[in-house]
Order: sequence, then C-alpha cells, then structure tokens
Amino acid sequence: MTKHRHQAAPTRASVYDDITSKIIGELEAGRLPWVQPWGMAAAKAPLAMPKNAATDRQYSGIKVLILWGSVIEQGFSGQSWLTFRQALALGGSVRKGEHGTTVVYAHRFVPDDEKKRTRETGEQARSIPFLKRFTVFNAAQCDGLPDDVAMATHPPLPGLIEPKVKRLIKQTGIDFRVGGSRAFYAPAHDYVRVPPPQAYFEPINWHRTALHELGHATGHASRLNRDLSGSFGTKKYAFEELVAEISAAFCCASLGITPTVRHADYIGSWLEVLREDNRAIVRAASLASRAADYLLGFLPDKVAADDDRREAA
Repeated sequence: MTKHRHQAAPTRASVYDDITSKIIGELEAGRLPWVQPWGMAAAKAPLAMPKNAATDRQYSGIKVLILWGSVIEQGFSGQSWLTFRQALALGGSVRKGEHGTTVVYAHRFVPDDEKKRTRETGEQARSIPFLKRFTVFNAAQCDGLPDDVAMATHPPLPGLIEPKVKRLIKQTGIDFRVGGSRAFYAPAHDYVRVPPPQAYFEPINWHRTALHELGHATGHASRLNRDLSGSFGTKKYAFEELVAEISAAFCCASLGITPTVRHADYIGSWLEVLREDNRAIVRAASLASRAADYLLGFLPDKVAADDDRREAA
C-alpha cells in the first residue's frame, strides 16, 4: 500500500516565487502570458475571459494568466472552470486521473501581536497580504455536467466589436483626443491621445491601442488612484506599463479582440521588475483587473444590467 506523505504547507514567499518564476520563464522565451495565441492551432478554446462554471463569475488578476496558460498548455476546448466539489454539486464529476490547475487568491490577515498592539494603542490594525492556493478543473476534464455548463463560450460577431469599443470610449468620459503620430496618456493634464485609425495597418490595432492608453488613464487620482509618477526608464514606469498591457489584454478578451503586445520593447524592463520583486506580477495583474473592470463597467449593456439589478433590489 502506498503511503501518502503530508507535505509542509508552502510559505507565502514560495507561492509568489512559483508564480513569478513561471512568468519570468515565459518572458525569457519571448512569450507574454497575457497574449496567448488564440488564433493559432495551439489554442483549441475560443478567446474569452476564464470563468467559474458554477457561479458564472469571471476570474480576475493573476488567476486569469494562470488559467489562460493552462488552457493553451493542455489544449482545453473551453474557458470554464470549477472545483472538485462544485463539479459534484452540479451533478457531474472530475474524471479519474485528471490533474487540476492550481490558482491563488489574495487575502489578508492580522497577526496576534498586531491585534494586541492595536488593543493597547487604539490604532488601526495593519494586515499582512498573503496568497492562498486552490485547485480548479476545466469543464473538459469533467463528465456529467449540465449541457449549459460544459458548453464553450462563443466570441461576439466581428462586426459588433468596433462599435462597442467606440461607445465604451465615449461612455468613460475620459478626455480622448485623436491626432498626432504617437499614442500616449498625459497624467498631468489627464487626457489620452491616439493617432487616427488610418495610421494603423489594421483598424483593430487602433482599438487595442486605445484600450491600452485608457488603461493608463484609469490610474488618475479621480479614478483608481495608482502611482503614475514614474518617469520614462524607471521601474515605476515599467510597472505601470505592465499594468496597462495586462489591463488592455483583459479588456480585449472581454470584447472579443485578440490581445497583442503593444510595447514588446519593455520586456527587458519588466523582467528587471519581476526579478527584483517576486510580488510584482501578482500586484500588476490585480491592478490590471481593477482597471479593466473600471473601463468595461461603462459598456451600455453592463450599465443596463446594473440598473436592472438596482431596480429589482
């Protein structure tokens, strides 16, 4: 009989190290985890944000990059995931021999000595962030799931994408200017400038660029209040570019646009940031999710759905 050994729980540092090492390996190989080859034979799943099949909620942050990577590596046909128990609750089961994908979520806790200090001083407690692991399985690894759960999500029709992005740009209320020969966001004056669409070889690249620059604009103090003080060439600047890149990829995937890298020349600086700080990619992905959620919240169908929920409450 085989004996099962109880392994020591991974430390917080090792969880961050594991994730960061994998991302660094991808970047060193010239692959960007937030730009997966959805149009190539390697991708059997349609372009979409990964979601939980039981709750229908989209995953966010670093979980998106991990699950996208697993979809490509294992050739899954869909972007729906669930835990072992969720599969059972839905009347299905994970097939014997299948291996799940480990994802993490961020949480915070207050140490006992900090609780004691705050009781004595009356000050606000300082919590410590940590990552917790859990395992999910792709719907393709399960049997007996309801048809609507196992069904793959189909991307929107191409003709509907570009008008949707244009409406989104207008609805955000961000000062968006078209002209010039360079795309940028000006934090001091809070406006985005993007060259006219005809300056791009493919019209969809104009939309990708717009979403990248709008990602930067979400960091303004009146919106999500990120640190935008980094000057060109600094690690702060590189980190903000990483946030905008990933945010644009999340927006693109949600809108049915195949993500592409806007600034491949920053890969070297991103590697420097990740090698120096093993938590940087987790923070960047989390901030990118917030930026993408902020922008996508202005979509007319999203606004209408929110209004319906408020009226029903």
